[in-house]
Amino acid sequence: MNTKAAEELPAVSVIMPVLNEERHLRTAVRHILEQDYAGPMEVVIALGPSTDRTAQIAAELVAEDPRVRTVENPTGRTPAGLNAAIRGSSHPIVVRVDGHGLLTPGYITTAVRLLGEMEAANVGGIMHAEGETEWEHAVAAAMTSKIGVGNAAFHTGGLAGPADTVYLGVFRREVLERLGGYNEEFVRAQDWELNYRIRQDGGLVWFTPQLSVTYRPRPTIKALAKQYKDYGRWRRVVTRYHRGSVNLRYLAPPTAFLGVTLGVLLGVAVHPAFLALPAVYLLGIAGGALVEGRGLSARAKALLAVAFATMHLSWGFGFLTSPRSLARKVIGSRSPSSADVVAEHS
Repeated sequence: MNTKAAEELPAVSVIMPVLNEERHLRTAVRHILEQDYAGPMEVVIALGPSTDRTAQIAAELVAEDPRVRTVENPTGRTPAGLNAAIRGSSHPIVVRVDGHGLLTPGYITTAVRLLGEMEAANVGGIMHAEGETEWEHAVAAAMTSKIGVGNAAFHTGGLAGPADTVYLGVFRREVLERLGGYNEEFVRAQDWELNYRIRQDGGLVWFTPQLSVTYRPRPTIKALAKQYKDYGRWRRVVTRYHRGSVNLRYLAPPTAFLGVTLGVLLGVAVHPAFLALPAVYLLGIAGGALVEGRGLSARAKALLAVAFATMHLSWGFGFLTSPRSLARKVIGSRSPSSADVVAEHS
């Protein structure tokens, strides 16, 4: 790209909240710094109170490249880290990346172009789950399957167009500042909640399969169960904040959880016929694993069925048991700390 064209490109701030990311942080930052974007770029890492070598690795990255710097995130919570990184950055385009997310080549260039062409407030693409172990391969297959996650385009792909939400996102700073950034009450589901407010504000959230971020799945069943339980809990909070935001896709996991749980309880306490409910579910996910697990080993296919069940039932349990205390503000209110989030840039 010639110098004149590069000078016309808007400067980009890449923000990254991290906590205990020693396994992936260096690789994630390398994928950012190796982007072919010709305009100015900075990387702001929001450091949570990690118990591994994350802070040391971040300090090494800062020493190695002047485009990288860090800010503190004492709470360790993702939305607080995102807002801290927004305040600590300065450029008109804000690119969100996670500590275990790997940008594919051309990601920033494509996203900035589409922001302008589509006059969008936020653009994003596919969460391309990719594992390194046999269990992670199974989880990755589940996270890119409609059986595992429904018809969300940012998981399974689809045609470019307006979307309810996208994975991570590339934003206009002016939009983030006007809306008060991320709602820090949302430990999870903060992306969905922010994109809902963007759409309510009249902004366009644009999905495109041209954008892809490689995502590393949770490495254990326990970690995956906690992740999806939290997803379910906080997706329920979104429905309390924003009436009308729920749809049938989000009711499928709670329905599955109730069906399996009631079937087992009634089958034991009343009549074995009720065991047909969990049996049908187990047969369904086993069949789904055979179909969606093409190319996987027999053991990985079995693990894929386990991943399906873990994701569905953990999400459903979290949704059904989500306490009202997680949503303290009046439904439909603005982000709770918007006055503190807005960065001051002249």
